[in-house]
Amino acid sequence: MRIHTAKHGLLFVLVLSLVGSQAWSSETRSASAEQLRRGQYLATLGGCSDCHSPKVMTADGPQPDPSRLLSGHRADSQVGPVPPGVPGSSEWGVVANNDLTAWAGPWGTSFAANLTPDKATGIGGWTAAQFIKTIRTGRHLGVGRPLLPPMPSSDVAVLTDRDLKALFAYLKSLRPVGNQVPPPVPPK
Repeated sequence: MRIHTAKHGLLFVLVLSLVGSQAWSSETRSASAEQLRRGQYLATLGGCSDCHSPKVMTADGPQPDPSRLLSGHRADSQVGPVPPGVPGSSEWGVVANNDLTAWAGPWGTSFAANLTPDKATGIGGWTAAQFIKTIRTGRHLGVGRPLLPPMPSSDVAVLTDRDLKALFAYLKSLRPVGNQVPPPVPPK
């Protein structure tokens, strides 16, 4: 499902102007406009908002909430119990919450991470090297827990370092959103 629109280009410009250079990290300040555009392109093409942005209902159906762009599963969003007989059974099956930020399957329940530059709850304290190591290894900060489905870790891992640095610069240019995403829940 792709839910991106041409409005994202305008949103990107608006976000950049609202954030202001004082809030940017040193990596974002050194990023060129071309690098930020490339990062936005990759995030859009990769469908990052499909899972990492809470949704709002519009006349066109669910769309990423522009006030919470790429902020992950909402900390205040409660998910009910997983329907019986779907994840963890010998049959295949995966379920998601209504805004596609929480997923359950044989791996347990995973919640989309906060990709904004919030230092306490997002990637604000990360370096480009840590981001690249996370993507290359499929593990949080390169050494922690695995990045769980539906994250297409092996697909994103084939991006070049240049592309991953552009993606990271774009993510760091977003407005920080404080949102502590819950940890994954192991299968029962």
